[in-house]
Amino acid sequence: MKGRGCWETGSIRSFCNAGCLNKFHKDDSGDEEPASQSDKSELHGPLKTLSSKLEDLSTCNDLIAKHGAALQRSLSELENLRLPAESGEKIKAVNERATLFRITSNAMINACRDFLDLAESHSRKWQRLLQHEREQRIRLEETIEQLAKQHNSLERACRGAPGLAAPTTSISSTAKGSVQPAKGEASDEDEETEYFDAMEDAPAFITVTADPKHHRRSGSNLSGASEGHPEDWNLEDSVFESSNQSSYNESMCKDLLPKKRRRTRIPDKPNYSLNLWSIMKNCIGKELSKIPMPVNFNEPLSMLQRLTEDLEYHELLDKAVKCESSTEQMCFVAAFSVSSYSTTVHRTAKPFNPLLGETYELDRLEELGFRSLCEQVSHHPPAAAHHVYSRRGWTLWQEITIASKFRGKYLSIMPLGAIHLEFHSSGNHYVWRKVTSTVHNIIVGKLWIDQSGEIEIVNHKSKDKCQLKFTPYSYFSRDVPRKVTGVVSDADGKAHYVMSGTWDEKMECSKILHSSHGSSSTEGKQKTVYQTLSPKVLWRKYPLPENAENMYFFSELALTLNEPEERVAPTDSRLRPDQRLMESGRWDEANVEKQRLEEKQRAVRRRREAEAVEALEEGKDYEGYIPLWFERKVDAVTGELICVYKGGYWEAKEKQDWSVCPDIF
Repeated sequence: MKGRGCWETGSIRSFCNAGCLNKFHKDDSGDEEPASQSDKSELHGPLKTLSSKLEDLSTCNDLIAKHGAALQRSLSELENLRLPAESGEKIKAVNERATLFRITSNAMINACRDFLDLAESHSRKWQRLLQHEREQRIRLEETIEQLAKQHNSLERACRGAPGLAAPTTSISSTAKGSVQPAKGEASDEDEETEYFDAMEDAPAFITVTADPKHHRRSGSNLSGASEGHPEDWNLEDSVFESSNQSSYNESMCKDLLPKKRRRTRIPDKPNYSLNLWSIMKNCIGKELSKIPMPVNFNEPLSMLQRLTEDLEYHELLDKAVKCESSTEQMCFVAAFSVSSYSTTVHRTAKPFNPLLGETYELDRLEELGFRSLCEQVSHHPPAAAHHVYSRRGWTLWQEITIASKFRGKYLSIMPLGAIHLEFHSSGNHYVWRKVTSTVHNIIVGKLWIDQSGEIEIVNHKSKDKCQLKFTPYSYFSRDVPRKVTGVVSDADGKAHYVMSGTWDEKMECSKILHSSHGSSSTEGKQKTVYQTLSPKVLWRKYPLPENAENMYFFSELALTLNEPEERVAPTDSRLRPDQRLMESGRWDEANVEKQRLEEKQRAVRRRREAEAVEALEEGKDYEGYIPLWFERKVDAVTGELICVYKGGYWEAKEKQDWSVCPDIF
């Protein structure tokens, strides 16, 4: 009996150690968590485990009742034996304790029986509810997939229909005198699309190119006519004509300068097939940063490097420094703000989410006159701080947070945060925000990207403004795809320049000679007619390198961003091992390495949370994560709390003292 009792006690202990309550732990650290499965085990697994544990509990109840009764009988038998008085007293005391144990055990047994009855009744209810939810989910997935296929068929039919526009890679410039509608045609976006940076009431206008020789006309039918003169325009030609030169000539001139030889190609992208729908169907409505993605959907650049890529057409800002007129300078700033989207037209892959504390530097001070530093200052929500200094007379800084939603057939990416640009000599301080990017055909069809929304650029010194409208693409519009239009106005609201072009090809500006009020639009808004001089090309996209389609459609600058470089910080994106493996074509190894890095980051986050709890219990303040090279300050212009560069990075690089850098790789 003694041996059997020990075995029973051991069984109960083993059962308890195995975990009567099965834990289904889920880390909330974002895109690092493994994806849940949608098969039957997801529904029946927990229920089966619960049923098994309930059976174990019932067995334990029976064992306690059985052996408790046996113990009571054995003690009663001992009391009936003729034993010395001292032994009889001890047996009596043990019997009393056994009686108390029996009473307590009976109470526990009754409670366990009630729990079993309640669990069994609710288990059946939960099973029915979960089965219903699973069936609803399957029906929803089938409906969404069917709608996506129908949508794709409709798109193909529309492309084939005569007289309807279709998206093309080559974009023709807007003809002279063409109508520039303020409101875009109906797009294929549904009403759920969010544009956080959209402005109400975009200006409606029509441009008419005037003959410079005969631009002076009677102003009887013109209201608010500009007093511009042809000679004023000619004075500005020195700057505008320099921007009108072919970008290819500029590239040739750059080649004549002594500079470091940089790579012009990377290994070709491997041909890996992977079903996007199998991953994305469980993520509808979630933040993009919380969707677990293998490297198969990435490009071998981090978000910090993509942010730095906005500087590809930095020469526009170098030219803007030379402008004496603030409205003329605004034209170059506007062209620069549009140029940052030119690299996205074919770039449908997702950049790597930077690890907290990850940095990226681009030191082109000797070659191009600027150097740039980015740091990931927050992980949830993901936020990156960026600072650029140019010895040619300007400084740019920003903190960008990415908000994103997967909506079934398309993905909306909304960059939040202001971009600041200040010119050293004039003190002109420009602020603007990015528009919404939309990735279409997530489920079926070929992926393509569109930019839509509006940008308002404000010079906070002179109060000049430029309103740019990115017209969303529509299959049912005859308009030029990817069109961008805008007007540059001074502090009094007087229009000086008209901006026009496409975000993937080029931007032009036309000087306004006269303005008048035209007829009302279909929405009931009155259009303004601008009489302008011939347009000047401010920016034109560089051609892509040869074989770009096999190198993730990287530009010449993008090909150099992840090139190994000495003396950079140990937190630099170039040193990230999973990204390096992916660039080399070793995607399976890259996926394993990505999981290791993310688990390492989760462990650090959990340790930081424990420190916060400990500080709270002790009544101390806990600052949380503090960026290394940036600090949070209230921006004097926007009133927002943003991360600005506090200095020290380039000095640390000069000394090669990286002792303050965390170990993130």
